[in-house]
Amino acid sequence: MALPVFLAGPILRRTTQDEVCIWAITSEPLTADFLLYQPEQNEAFYQANFAEQKQVQLGDHCFVVMAQFSADAHFEIDRPFQYDIIRDGHSLLSPLDAFLYEDESRPTFVIPSKAEHIAHGSCRHPHHHCEDALAALDTSYEETPVEKRADLLIMSGDQIYADDVCGPLMSAIRQTINLLGMNDQEFEGADIRFCSELSPDKTPYYSRTELLPFSDINHGLIKRLCKAKPEPVFSSRTTENHLISLNEFIAMYALVWSPALWQHIELEQSIQSLSAELQKRWDIELAELARFRTGLVHLRRLFAHIPTYMIFDDHDVTDDYNLTVGWERAVNNSPFAQGIITNAMIGYFFCQGWGNQPKAFTQDFWTPLQAFLDSPDPANLYAMTQVIHHFEQWHYTIPTTPKVVVIDTRTRRWRSESSYNKPSGLMDWESLMDFQQDVFNNDAVVVVSPAPMFGVKFIETIQRIVTFMGHPLATDSENWMAHPGSANALLNIFKHPKTPKNFVILSGDVHYSFAYDIRMRFRKSSPRIWQITCSGFRNQFPEPFLSIFEWLDRKLFWPESPLNVFTRRKRMRIERRRPDNGNPGLLVNQSAVGIVKLNHDGAPKYIGLLTGKGERVAFHPCEETDKEEEFASADLSR
Repeated sequence: MALPVFLAGPILRRTTQDEVCIWAITSEPLTADFLLYQPEQNEAFYQANFAEQKQVQLGDHCFVVMAQFSADAHFEIDRPFQYDIIRDGHSLLSPLDAFLYEDESRPTFVIPSKAEHIAHGSCRHPHHHCEDALAALDTSYEETPVEKRADLLIMSGDQIYADDVCGPLMSAIRQTINLLGMNDQEFEGADIRFCSELSPDKTPYYSRTELLPFSDINHGLIKRLCKAKPEPVFSSRTTENHLISLNEFIAMYALVWSPALWQHIELEQSIQSLSAELQKRWDIELAELARFRTGLVHLRRLFAHIPTYMIFDDHDVTDDYNLTVGWERAVNNSPFAQGIITNAMIGYFFCQGWGNQPKAFTQDFWTPLQAFLDSPDPANLYAMTQVIHHFEQWHYTIPTTPKVVVIDTRTRRWRSESSYNKPSGLMDWESLMDFQQDVFNNDAVVVVSPAPMFGVKFIETIQRIVTFMGHPLATDSENWMAHPGSANALLNIFKHPKTPKNFVILSGDVHYSFAYDIRMRFRKSSPRIWQITCSGFRNQFPEPFLSIFEWLDRKLFWPESPLNVFTRRKRMRIERRRPDNGNPGLLVNQSAVGIVKLNHDGAPKYIGLLTGKGERVAFHPCEETDKEEEFASADLSR
């Protein structure tokens, strides 16, 4: 069976009055024309060729395409357009199954000047036991006019789980590498020399934990005296199939974003080399992966119709990425660990970062990258590692009203000076000052922070206790308040007189959803702040732990609780919003995509969720909910 032209995508990426960006992975060089149409018009008003755009070959049948289309004059904003991709007089989009919404002749989109309707969230885990909320969002748009769809789709981290790959998905990844003839890669400081040795016949499924790097660099005095064994550099508890090579990262993106390659993949029902226990695990993962695959046709259609923006979190690379100075030291002392991190970040660049702000990647970035792609040996990988290590342009802004500011909380950390084992701040002083300049002098702003700036205090308290005991990696102690320097700098930004009047913060990461209304205490002219968290697209927090943690949080840290004096945000008054899902809790533990609608002044008029099951949940201020309950009681008593 011949490979289709589009292996993943096309995905609508950065879309402004200055440029329309289209991303895709193709099986051959894309020489087609990109055409824009007024709705239901047969004559295109704009035409350009993909052959003139940047296309990077990663294998015999693997090309990453990032097209930046611009016009002599600005593109019109806030009105529907249609697009097509034509080669030799035929549309390359028409063969794609279920690619159009009802009554569409071509994909339809809007170039937004406003960010008043945003879909957002994070954490899409392929073999987790729940529904895919992004597929549910696409289904909800089947009979929705283009003007009523979200202006933007913002994915705030963990778009892939590089550190938690199920066995059947790893089988699909290895088959994809062979199918596309993807480039081999040489490693240094590892038990393998070439990435081709990661094939299942040489590196069996569920066996990579022992292959990954180990280190004793962070052993304390007691461990050194006891001559303790080296410990894994990567802290994830699910490293049995951890992604390692660049071609594995690229293959995973193609497989979790598109159904195109799956028709060429054959997943075995049983593996003779597996133990009975691993075979049982394989069977469970295979069933969940089958459910996941049914939603991919919806995901591809959604991505093609809405401007989509992304930022990485840890699982896009590996769990606990840059969480502590000790973790960074262990990675930097292992060429193999460095190589894996660099492969992950190159994969992120090609499949996510490039489309957020293409102009950020100058020739200083491209020259060593192309040298590595031409000759993927340890020397060129090390050179690219240095570029990645010093690159500071992963963050970006979107020129809408209100302005959207997307921050990088992984690579520019405020490192602890007192202990290698204490959590680093999520942003260092310089990046916080860049953030300050991005938000100041705006009436309203939407900030995308992968980790919530204001989280659940009881859970953060547990993380502080575990960190004090010397095990920050055990509980992912990566909240904003874990580091005093970055926490205080962040709170000072909110207190500055030039800070926006309305400050909406969109976050993910934590695998549950909630919404807070926040005010500065003892301030007459306090900015209005909303912390809105949605996580995950396809992930959930283990129960009954979340319900217990939330109950304790409500009992111990209500707004007037004296225990708030011991928190770093004691000068902030935080009021929790109540979901209208009929449950007593304030946290929603369901796979969901967040839906936020803003007034013209940037204040939310609707905060809600669309769950993976297609149910809608709204978050109401507690006072408003209480009044509604009082009215309902009064009506019942009549």
